Amino acid sequence: MRGAGLGADIDRIPCVIRMNDAPTAGYEADVGARTSVRVVSHTSVPRLLKDGRHYFREAADTAYIFWGPYRNMRTDGKGTIFNALRRIAARYPSTRLYAMTPERIRLCDDVFQNETGKNRIKSGAYLSTGFFTMMLATEMCERIRVFGMISADYCKQSNRRAALYHYYDRAAADECLMYKAHERKRRGGHRFITEKAIYAKWAARHKMEFTHPSWNL
Repeated sequence: MRGAGLGADIDRIPCVIRMNDAPTAGYEADVGARTSVRVVSHTSVPRLLKDGRHYFREAADTAYIFWGPYRNMRTDGKGTIFNALRRIAARYPSTRLYAMTPERIRLCDDVFQNETGKNRIKSGAYLSTGFFTMMLATEMCERIRVFGMISADYCKQSNRRAALYHYYDRAAADECLMYKAHERKRRGGHRFITEKAIYAKWAARHKMEFTHPSWNL
C-alpha cells in the first residue's frame, strides 16, 4: 500500500473497514482517512489505549468490533480485555463498542473447519483478525474491495515485490517471511496462507475484488 496513492479511492467507498490499530494519520495519501468499522484483536487493545483520545474521541464515528478468547473477553469481571473495554465505554460514552460473543467465535472456527477439513484448535492455530473481518464483510456487504492483501500463492511468485508485514511499521518483518513462519508453526501461529486460499474460494460466491496486488481468481 505504501506509495500506491489509493487514499482518495478508499475514502469514496461507503463503508471502510480497517483492522487492529492500523493508523491513517500520515498515510492518508495511500490508505485514506475514513474508518467506518474497525475490527480489533484482544492483543491490539493496549495499543489503541495508548492513543485512546484519537481512536475513541476524535474518531468517534467509527464502530469498533473486538474479538478474543473467552479468558480475556469473559463478562463476569475476570476478563481483562472486556474490563478494559468497559473502562473505554465509561470514558468515551459516545463511542460504539461491540464484542464478539463466544458463539460468534465458535462459528468462525466452524467455518474454518468446513473450508479446510482441519480443526482450528487441534491444528495449534489462531484465526487472524483478517479472518474475522472477511467473514463480517461477506455478511454485511453486497460488494467487497480488498486493498493490500496478497494471495495464497503470491510468495511463490518470482516477480513478487517485497513488502512490510505492516505498512506503518518500518521495523516489521518481510510479509512473506512472516506468513511462511506462521504457516509452519506447530502451536500459536496464524494460518495466513491457508486463510487467503479460503478467501479465494469465497470470491466465487461473493462480489469480491482484490487489488494491490490483484489476484488471479
